[in-house]
Amino acid sequence: MHDFSRTIIINRQSIFNSHPTSLNAVKFHSSLKHRCTIFVFFFLLWLPTHADAQTPTFNKDIAPILFKNCGTCHHPGHHSPFSLLTYEEVHPRAARIAAAVKSRYMPPWKPQPGYGYAFQGERRLKQEEIDTIERWVLGGALQGDPADLPELPHFTDDWRLGTPDLVIRMPEPYELRADGPDVFRNFVLPISIGSARYVKGIEFVPATHAVHHANLRIDETPASRQRDADDPLPGYEGLMAGSALYPEGYFLGWTPAQLPPLSPDLAWRLNPGSDMVVQLHLRPTGQVEHVQVEIGLYFAAGPPRLTPSMLRLGKQTMDIPAGAKDYVVTDSYVLPVDVDVYAVQPHAHYRAKTIEGIAILPDGKRKWLIRIPDWDFDWQDTYRYQTPFSLPRGTTLTMRYTYDNSAENPRNPRRPPQRVHWGQNSTDEMGDLWMQVVAHTAADRDRLEREFRQKVFLEDIRGYESVLAVTPNDVSLHDDVALLYMAVGRIGNAITHFSQSMRLAPSLAATHFNLGTALTAAGRIDEAMVEYQKALQLRPDYASAHNNLGSVLLARGKLEEAAVHLRRAVEIDPAQADAHNNLGKLLEFNGQRDEALVQLRRALEIRPDYPDAHYNLGRILLAQGQPSATAEHYRQALALRPDWLPVLGEAAWLLATHPDERVRDPKQAVMFAEHGVALTNRQNPALLDVLAAAYAASGNFDRAVVNARAAQDLIPKRDSALDQRLRLYQQHRPYVDYLSVRPDPDRVLPAGYVNPSLKK
Repeated sequence: MHDFSRTIIINRQSIFNSHPTSLNAVKFHSSLKHRCTIFVFFFLLWLPTHADAQTPTFNKDIAPILFKNCGTCHHPGHHSPFSLLTYEEVHPRAARIAAAVKSRYMPPWKPQPGYGYAFQGERRLKQEEIDTIERWVLGGALQGDPADLPELPHFTDDWRLGTPDLVIRMPEPYELRADGPDVFRNFVLPISIGSARYVKGIEFVPATHAVHHANLRIDETPASRQRDADDPLPGYEGLMAGSALYPEGYFLGWTPAQLPPLSPDLAWRLNPGSDMVVQLHLRPTGQVEHVQVEIGLYFAAGPPRLTPSMLRLGKQTMDIPAGAKDYVVTDSYVLPVDVDVYAVQPHAHYRAKTIEGIAILPDGKRKWLIRIPDWDFDWQDTYRYQTPFSLPRGTTLTMRYTYDNSAENPRNPRRPPQRVHWGQNSTDEMGDLWMQVVAHTAADRDRLEREFRQKVFLEDIRGYESVLAVTPNDVSLHDDVALLYMAVGRIGNAITHFSQSMRLAPSLAATHFNLGTALTAAGRIDEAMVEYQKALQLRPDYASAHNNLGSVLLARGKLEEAAVHLRRAVEIDPAQADAHNNLGKLLEFNGQRDEALVQLRRALEIRPDYPDAHYNLGRILLAQGQPSATAEHYRQALALRPDWLPVLGEAAWLLATHPDERVRDPKQAVMFAEHGVALTNRQNPALLDVLAAAYAASGNFDRAVVNARAAQDLIPKRDSALDQRLRLYQQHRPYVDYLSVRPDPDRVLPAGYVNPSLKK
């Protein structure tokens, strides 16, 4: 009541002090001031017990607003610090609630309305609801008639999305101290599935108020597990292992109030043998907390209808001076294909101030993706559009983030402010704008991801190198940047960083394994074998090292030694698809085709999207007289790896020249062969020979002749078989004799047997 009195009197004083230009005006204002003060005095005496019909009450007006918009988090047993379901819980906090909703700090929803398309699940009060809460507080925060109170909502702290198909949890709790600085720590949650599944949704249960937010990644390698094992406490500190990745095309994370819906159309693939790696931001609560999070996984019936791609704008070369109030980071990317946009996720740390994402269409028109005028590290979210929208090829995606590294920024973690660079610790700074998009065709998706991946990897390399300049003895960071260098084909740089890791940590088997992998990719097989053997001396049960050593031994023709290591690899880790694939190739080489088929099919059970296993299985089926099955496996291999030259050549030749018309597919043969010829800039005679046969099979004999002659011109010596085919084309006759004569496979970069894993 006293707060209300002060508000009224202050408002009247503003009237009394306005424009006193004459004595009469002063007398008038003085008289008005006296009369208004008397009025307010009697009004306040009357208000608590005689509120009129326009004065809001908790039971009638406020409870419905809180039940709908606040209770989902603020109810007993939830991770929120207090409940807001009863008058007794709300009344002592009434003024703070009014201030929080008026400033729109609560409910937590940061995107500015009017800047882009509507998002799903917007946690935003209407202005009339905010006004009602404010009038309720100014009116004395009355409880009202008990008969007006709506039915109390029922909230369950079980699984809000329903019973999960699988629940995973931290194997053991982590003890968080009662006080001190925030803790960032990574925990590895094993996922027990016997075959690949498709995840349509996840629900994260923090189980303690100490969990501020979580980042979730999937690691299909033992790397994260090993880092966890190397740390005496549950989990491990520092950056996530480089092999811990978002599922291709998806966001995975958790912040308070966030509960992504189940999306079977956009389900993501989960392979057996994978781990969920959870990075937790933990805040001490004043008492010792035992942190043991759970995650519920919900599986779709099968593969998704749509396959999204993830685009990320951002710069990792930021260098923000101490005191800078308006440091700007920008980035852009021009879409090479048409896409539909499904979601956007901004990310930054404490110094970010304004977040903007805009799409500039080819005609110059601008569409807002998102704008957050008051960024808050504590309330990050993934924002999913209510209706996906299309952006045409040629659209420029842009981001513009502004940072405040001054003492005036109340969220600045450094006092006094300090110069800050890019980094993954919360006291460093970041600036990313993630977008989930769906390309309209599989070919468009492949092009988009292939081109964008290079942009992202190169930016990541710049960021990691800048961090290493400050922390040159960080083994994990050397490993991560080396993997990125391998992904962009800069093997020499990868060897340099893996060598540095090995020198810094020679007793870790992983450092020798990683160096061996890079040496293998560089063709330095003898040196690679030495490193794999050192890794196995340190860890005899290192399945990936057994697999890679067996692979290079197979390439050297040491079949018995290779078999020992490959069989040991599948024995130690039956879910390792690489080892089953390599063992299958070895068995095929030894003529043990039936057993080879078992191993290759097992590899595809574990990873149906494994192009190498599709190709190797297709080769065996062709030798067993199953060309149609071979063609299908070749198609699947090329759908997964469209630029694979050996398979482009072999698939096109099979589809163009096989005697069985049920196998032949001249149109697709031309498509595969044209792609291979384009990739080699018309400088590969074998692929030109294949393209000629494909054109002839489709009835285009003029082009067949042109390409056959082009192949002849690139061959130093005359090729009688090619001459024979050229004569057939000149006679308008296709070449149909698949098994008797084939182009020399050595001219098409043969696949070979060396297939080491590029992951730790």
